[in-house]
Order: sequence, then structure tokens, then C-alpha cells
Amino acid sequence: MTNKITVMFLGDIVGRPGRWAVKNYIASLKENKPDFIIANAENASHGFGLTRKNYNELLECGIDCLTSGNHIWDKREIFEYIDEADKLIRPINYPGGTRGKGYGIIEKNGLKIGVINVLGRTFMGLVDSPWEILQNAVNEIKEETPVIIIDIHAEASAEKICMAKYFAKMGVTGIFGTHTHVQTADERIYENCCGYITDAGFCGDSEGVIGMEYETSVKRLLTSIPERLEVAASGKNQINGVIVTVDVLTGKTEAIKRINVQMNVSEENIIMKG
Repeated sequence: MTNKITVMFLGDIVGRPGRWAVKNYIASLKENKPDFIIANAENASHGFGLTRKNYNELLECGIDCLTSGNHIWDKREIFEYIDEADKLIRPINYPGGTRGKGYGIIEKNGLKIGVINVLGRTFMGLVDSPWEILQNAVNEIKEETPVIIIDIHAEASAEKICMAKYFAKMGVTGIFGTHTHVQTADERIYENCCGYITDAGFCGDSEGVIGMEYETSVKRLLTSIPERLEVAASGKNQINGVIVTVDVLTGKTEAIKRINVQMNVSEENIIMKG
């Protein structure tokens, strides 16, 4: 068995276009499919939250673990299944007693990978400080595996970078930012071990406004009157994320590459570029 594996992390999946794009992108990889796939799914159901049906749909298309964020509670049915959803991670720094789990250790093909989800606090809702909570979680996971991926769901770039530098010193394998839906071009490896990107981007309609329909989005800005946002559906979709090469014995990331793929919906075929 090789000591090297590839781990793919996909940015926020937005609605049906995002689910379609992810499903077809993973299928297109065929023999080049990564060893482990993680995706943020807090916007996967109609743009807000995650239904049980869509949770199962995403796992069936080949995703091994789903992270989330502040929108994970937007579909009420989440409370009906989150405690039994062993491959769904909610932010770890919600107050004690919150339903679901903040980290998981997923086993696949004899390998164990720790996945943690955490919310930033700058310009976000009130949650517990993540620092000590994350330290404890990292130490607990290290008792079973050196491979640890953190999804930091946050607004502020500075907060994400500080967290990456801090936890890279603890030997974390990768820290990937989500939430802003705009992919950054700063992928790098900290401390010769920790793959990082400030924001992985999103998977969904590329012609809307971070995955949502333009007309409603601009009307909210022009009038300041709240309106229900709808998922964009132009037929032009994108896949954003990163893929890292990891030494499973040390947990160190040895290479990182951004994923930025355009996919056009066609009833007859799929046109992929990039």
C-alpha cells in the first residue's frame, strides 16, 4: 500500500446546480478519482441548509465526508437526522449540547482521516472561541490518525490565516476556508505540512451572485427590503476546491492544487473546460 494519498476538498455546494456539478465532476474523474473527498454542504438544499435526501445523494455520488457552517440549521429536518448522520460535521464551536458532532474520524480503505468543522467569530454569529476547542480536538484525533483536515467557515481572511499558521504548528494536514464563495489564489503549504487556502470557492451556478439568482440579489441591495433569495440556474456551473497530496504516515501535505472547473449543462452531454 502506498504511503501517499490524495484528498479533495470542494467549496460550498449551492443548490441543485451545485449538486449536479459535483456529481458529474466526480464521475468524470474515473480512474483519477481522489482517495478521499470532502465537501461543504451547508447550502446544498435550495441554497440554505441540507435535507436528509440531499445528504444521502451527495454521499452516493462519492463524497466521503460533508462539512457545513452557519446555515446547517436552515432546514428544520436537520434535527431529525443529524445525530445519526455519521459523515456530516457541524461547526465544533457551537455551545455544549448542540446536536450533531463537530469532528469525525472517517475510515476508508483501511485509512483514517480526521475532519473538523469550525466557525469564525469575526462578522459572524455568536459562538464559542474556537482556539482551545480545536486544540483539544486535534490532540484527540492524533491518537488515532495524523491526517487532519479543518474546514474553517468564516468571513475574515485574517482570522483564517491566523488559524492556519497556529494549527500548522500542531501538524494539521490541511486548513481550508469556506463561506465567502469566492475562490482565493493563495493556496500554499504552511510549516512544510499544512495545506491552506483562504477560501476554496463554491460549486454551483457561475453566472449568478455567489450561486444565487442575480435579479433578486441586486434588488435587495437597491431597495434594502429583504426578499427570498433563489438559486441561480443559468446552466453554466463551476467546481471550486483544492486537492492535496498527503503522506499518511506523517499527516503532512506535500502538494496542493486549486480546482477551478467550468461545466455547462446539456441534455445530450457535459461540456467541461479548465
